[in-house]
Amino acid sequence: MSLKLYAHPFSSYCQKALVAFYENGTPFEWKMLSPEHPEIYAEFAELWPLKRFPVLVDGKRTITEATCIVEYLDLYHPGPTPMLPRDPKEALDVRGMDRFFDNYISTPQQKIVFNAIRPEGLRDPHGVGEAREMLELAYAWLDRHMEGREWAVLDRFTLADCGAAPFLFYADWTHAIDARFRHLHAYRRRLLARPSFARAVDEARPYRSFFPLGAPDRD
Repeated sequence: MSLKLYAHPFSSYCQKALVAFYENGTPFEWKMLSPEHPEIYAEFAELWPLKRFPVLVDGKRTITEATCIVEYLDLYHPGPTPMLPRDPKEALDVRGMDRFFDNYISTPQQKIVFNAIRPEGLRDPHGVGEAREMLELAYAWLDRHMEGREWAVLDRFTLADCGAAPFLFYADWTHAIDARFRHLHAYRRRLLARPSFARAVDEARPYRSFFPLGAPDRD
């Protein structure tokens, strides 16, 4: 098996890549990044000294960053569910929404979580407040955007939805999506029902105690 994925199942960015694998049934070797496997972590750190995961290895080629991994799979290991449309203008729209989910859902969500694991004297309540404000703005915009839509951009599942699934999943745990954003809630439910993401969620269930803010008893 040529594809090796260095990842942890509870990581949102790892789940983003995993959804693309599962959508197309692409086989890979899972290189679990955990304290129980220090030798795998050492391999990973050698491959990518920045130590950010996931990382994909395909033969002699190393691909970093979840978005790039999804696009790489689309190019070199395509399956029945293409993650990007062939039309460059439509592809640009998909990439734009992918950046939205990365920058305006995942980034502020993670800022709140990372703040919670800092030592008490090093926490940043002002930064957390800014992150919550950004999430509120993003939720409101996305709720309007999703009215009348099934998926984030086109009439089918794409790269943008690969990221939306885990990022909205954890964002609602971190800063609850208000009930008034009904289009957004409906979209999140569709993502959770998608078999590829449902599989990723189930694989991550044993690690829910790791969530610094306390995982809710749902989803």
